[in-house]
Amino acid sequence: MLPRGVETSLELRERYSHDWTEDLRFLPDAVALPEDPAHLQALLAYAYERDIPIIPAGGRTGLSGGMLPVQGGWVFSLEKLNRILGIDTRNLLAIVEAGVVTQQLHEAVEAQGLFYPPDPSSRGSCTIGGNLAHNAGGVRAVKYGTTREYVLGLEAFLPDGRPLRTGSRTLKNSTGYNLTQLLVGSEGTLAVFHTAILKLLPKPRYQRTLLLGFPEAQAAVEAVVRFFHLGLLPAAIEFMEREAVLFGQAYLGQTLYPGADTLGGLLLVEIDGNHPDALEAEAAQIEETAFAAGAQKSWYAQTHEERELLWRLRRSLGVAVKTSGPYKEEDTVVPRTVLPALLRKVKELGKQYGFRSVCYGHVGDGNLHVNILRANLPLQVWQEEIPRAVEELFRFVVAQGGALSGEHGIGWVQRRYLPLQFSADEIALMKALKRVFDPKGLLNPGKLFPD
Repeated sequence: MLPRGVETSLELRERYSHDWTEDLRFLPDAVALPEDPAHLQALLAYAYERDIPIIPAGGRTGLSGGMLPVQGGWVFSLEKLNRILGIDTRNLLAIVEAGVVTQQLHEAVEAQGLFYPPDPSSRGSCTIGGNLAHNAGGVRAVKYGTTREYVLGLEAFLPDGRPLRTGSRTLKNSTGYNLTQLLVGSEGTLAVFHTAILKLLPKPRYQRTLLLGFPEAQAAVEAVVRFFHLGLLPAAIEFMEREAVLFGQAYLGQTLYPGADTLGGLLLVEIDGNHPDALEAEAAQIEETAFAAGAQKSWYAQTHEERELLWRLRRSLGVAVKTSGPYKEEDTVVPRTVLPALLRKVKELGKQYGFRSVCYGHVGDGNLHVNILRANLPLQVWQEEIPRAVEELFRFVVAQGGALSGEHGIGWVQRRYLPLQFSADEIALMKALKRVFDPKGLLNPGKLFPD
């Protein structure tokens, strides 16, 4: 007889057999649905004692296969641990459980005049626990940083159920090893988070948003560096090539910005602050700089409704590409000045290997999402040739001082490429850390490290 909260129905197991990674599915043996931290602790101890693989899961919106139960076992869904335990408006922090949906936290703190900047595209369905596990970024990372910049402390369990507390409620802490930052981005391989202490900021009162159209995609990404030379720090700089615009329009079933689909690339630039006159002046500077760099068209949003309209296409792209059919999404990140060369490399590889790509992403911080579509490629080409193209792309990225993943993580699908980024000694050190936290290797097995 299984403990309370562990279900084995085929329907439920199938629901937790996948995330948003390609079309991959792995059926777990059971799904654990703990109702509170004490229940989670008991279920972890039960599974660990019986050598059952433990796979933590949040909103299951990941793109690297981080929660796929590739060796069976139990998926531990933290969706019921979904309480905002407190918002401290005087010390500017929030205490939240891992199952809180990111957008719900945004709305709760903004109602108090505060601001939690990490803003993944899947904010309406992803959870804080998943954001912590992958160090999620999103559109505002260029100005405000990624999730790890906002984590002051964690409460978690080791895979055998022993409790682990890290950090404090203070902005400064130089006490012992920084286990908080070790755990953030560890992809569920070291511990199972259940509660986080998160730093908040005062909410900027005003935003101004521009959509800038360029005749060529190259001109758009080349313009990005110019904005920083103005002495400005936009809250977001997003890129969409023409292919992405077409995919988004097809998915939404409407043309939001007349003429945008005839341009080679778009930049969505947002600035924020507390002084509208200053923002108007900055927006004029950005627009002038963009046109000097070759832009031919611009759209400008001042009201909330206009701003949401400009963001709607960009926020639809992930789902638009996914619903088009099988694809692989590479989460490349490079120094901003390398972006034009990276985009050229993607298109060169597409010609060489015969694939079609759709590129968009957070180019303000050098993060380009490269979506490789299977379309009509034969299965053998998809399974054997395209991984070689991805490896060639990653070799280029690493050689330019970049990284394999900016925010999606390594997970299951990118683990074979980890040796392109790290030496054998460096990977051995990471594996040694893993053994300290998880001697049996039961916590999210098959992730991060190559076979």
